[in-house]
Amino acid sequence: MEPDLCTASLDDDARSESRQPLGGWAKRLLDLIVASTALILAGPILVLIPLLIKATTGGPVLFAHRRIGFDGKAFDCYKFRTMVPNAEEVLEQHLRCNPQAAQEWAANQKLSCDPRILFFGKMLRKSSLDELPQLFNVLRGDMSCVGPRPVVADELQRYGAASHEYLKTRPGLTGLWQINGRNTTEYSHRVLLDTQYVRTWSLRRDLSILMRTIPAMMKFDQTS
Repeated sequence: MEPDLCTASLDDDARSESRQPLGGWAKRLLDLIVASTALILAGPILVLIPLLIKATTGGPVLFAHRRIGFDGKAFDCYKFRTMVPNAEEVLEQHLRCNPQAAQEWAANQKLSCDPRILFFGKMLRKSSLDELPQLFNVLRGDMSCVGPRPVVADELQRYGAASHEYLKTRPGLTGLWQINGRNTTEYSHRVLLDTQYVRTWSLRRDLSILMRTIPAMMKFDQTS
């Protein structure tokens, strides 16, 4: 029995190693082309924003948050810092003192009036420029240009049975959620959109989502 068990274990390991993210090499090639081009075009902005953050708020320029990626692997998701340095403590105190805010956070993992966000940070979020550093996540292979919104470990539990679909692909810099209402979309609908994306993926659809992302970014009333 022992040799059979060892063989089965080795087969499972081999299948795990050979498992590829959604879209395979074609999607990965698109990611590399789009992310490289975007970094070149956004070069001046990538220099200017850190200077403005330092001038207006001081402190670190980048914020790294642990997210869950393909096949359940954790990675550091990068953003330009838009919050106060002690953001976790500020959030805990705010939720403790404001039952309505606590209810909103429990439902959507977001706040319409977030006390952690700095004035300049609000402008970055409204324009989605705070997410530009995630282009480096795409180049590293942590993320894709298009895919589900990257989530933290606790948040993945809210996907329920749909978490299996989420783990089939790299999370995206943009996706169906971003072009279909963004922060005006309920969390359950966001999960539905992510699941739909994985089940109906095509390279043509990725290109369509990328083209629709820029107009969606201009709808500032739908951002946090």
